[in-house]
Amino acid sequence: MARRIWLPYPDLDAAEAALGPLPDGLVADCFLADGTWPDSIGEVEFLVAPYMFPPTKVMARVGEMPSLKVVQLLSAGFDNYLPYLPDGVRLCNAAGVHDASTAELAVALALANNRHLDTYARNMPSGTWGNDFATSLADRRVLIVGYGRIGAAIEQRLAGFEVASVTRVARRARTGEVEVHPIEELDALLAEADVVFLITPLTPQTEHLIGPVQLAALPDGALLVNVARGRVVDTDALVAATASGRVRASLDVTDPEPLPPDHPLWTTPGVFISPHVGGQSTAFYPRMQKLVRAQLARFAAGEPLENVVAG
Repeated sequence: MARRIWLPYPDLDAAEAALGPLPDGLVADCFLADGTWPDSIGEVEFLVAPYMFPPTKVMARVGEMPSLKVVQLLSAGFDNYLPYLPDGVRLCNAAGVHDASTAELAVALALANNRHLDTYARNMPSGTWGNDFATSLADRRVLIVGYGRIGAAIEQRLAGFEVASVTRVARRARTGEVEVHPIEELDALLAEADVVFLITPLTPQTEHLIGPVQLAALPDGALLVNVARGRVVDTDALVAATASGRVRASLDVTDPEPLPPDHPLWTTPGVFISPHVGGQSTAFYPRMQKLVRAQLARFAAGEPLENVVAG
C-alpha cells in the first residue's frame, strides 16, 4: 500500500517539476498551510512544512493526523515547532540548506555596518556626498558563537578578508582541525572580540545568552552580528548598549519579530537591521530540493532520516 506524503507546492505538477518523480511506494498531496487541507489528513505520514509559514498554521490540525510520523522543515531553526510536535513524530530540520546563504548575509551585515553602507544609502536620495573613515574587517578579531555548519561557513567566507583571528565557541569544547571553546568561556572571550557572529540555536540555555554582562564585556566599538534567533540577545540590554554608542549591531533577527515600527532599534545609530532573510536567496531552492528528494528516498526505503532534531 502506498504511503501518503504532503508537499509544499500548489499542485502535483509543480512538485514534480521541482523534485522529480516520487520514489516508489509514495503518493503525494500538496499543502500550503493557506487554510485549505487535503482530504488525506488522516493518512499523511510525512509532511514537508511550507517555508516561512508560522508553525501554528502548519501544525493546526496535527491531532487529526494519526498516521503522521515525520515533519520535515525547510528551515535550520526548529525551536518554534517543538511545542506543537506530537509524541512519536520525528522532526527534521534543513541543516545544510541555508549554510551558504546565511553565512553570506552574516558577512554582508558586518561589512555594511563597518563600512557605513547604510549611511551612504540614506544619503543617496538627497545627493549628499558625505564620506567618512570606517572600520575594516581586516585586522579585526572575530568570535563565532555557535560553531556548527553555518559558523564554519562564516569562517570560510572570512578567509579572504585578512581578519586578525577567528575564535570559535560551541556548547562543548572540540579539538581537531580547529579549536572550539566551550560556552562556559564565552564571557572571557567576548572581551577579546571586535566582531561577534551569533549563529547558535535557540534553546533554554541560549535564550538571552547575550545580556548586559556580555555586552559590557565587549571592547569599545565592537560589532555584534546576530543571524541566530532574536531571543539569543536580551533586547533591552542591546538597546541600552547600542544607544550609548559603545557597541554596534547588525541584526537579521530580533525580539520581538517582526520589530514594531516604533521600536528604538530602528533609529539607533550603529544598528543595521535586515528582516530575517538569512536563508532567502537563490541558493535556497536547489539545496532544499536536494534535501527533500533525499529524505523522501530514505523514507520510502525505510532508511534512517537525516537531520532528526526531535522525536
